[in-house]
Amino acid sequence: MNIVFDELKNRKLKKERNVTFEMVIEKMAKGEILLDFEHPNKEKYPNQRIMVIELNGYPCCVPYIQTNDEIVLKTIFPDRRFKKLLKKGDKP
Repeated sequence: MNIVFDELKNRKLKKERNVTFEMVIEKMAKGEILLDFEHPNKEKYPNQRIMVIELNGYPCCVPYIQTNDEIVLKTIFPDRRFKKLLKKGDKP
């Protein structure tokens, strides 16, 4: 399956949040997706899903749209509500 994203958005995410779509793709390839669910606002974001992954030690949401032949990554944003999904052994 082909994974695509907006390169300008990727540069903006790198500059503003220190995360990239390449980091997301690497986590996906390793099977390190903590959670995957339908977008709660189906009217505004039809066919969109959200995956939660750990980037730089923090849970991040990655909205995406999946078609038959590709996955389109939309953005990446941190979300503290999913901290409980992270491994507890990382903290003293």
